[in-house]
Amino acid sequence: MKKEYRIKKNEAFQEVFQKGRSFANRQLVLYYKKQDNGDAHFRIGLSVSKKLGNAVMRNKIKRYLRQAFHELDEQVAGGYDYVVIARQPAKDMSYQELKKSLIHVLWKSRLLKQQKNETKI
Repeated sequence: MKKEYRIKKNEAFQEVFQKGRSFANRQLVLYYKKQDNGDAHFRIGLSVSKKLGNAVMRNKIKRYLRQAFHELDEQVAGGYDYVVIARQPAKDMSYQELKKSLIHVLWKSRLLKQQKNETKI
């Protein structure tokens, strides 16, 4: 994931939390907000609490989520800032399960360009 496609600053996270909308399932919470600058590509920010495990576990979850966004790049709606918060069940999931959960929460929020049945998991 390129640096310009990541949300790093606390102010950007807070803006998405306060002005954006959210959808959730048991494993993930997705906040999203339309970008002010009208950029064609989306930006993502990831949040994994220390309650989920040590640094190795938290980094693994973030790697899985980044890879899932990378594979879904063509299907995810551009022009949005996304913040994904991992919940407790996410630490016990494989990559495929986490990707499926991300697809589910994106689908619920109507941010996937393709039909759910056509999405390859």
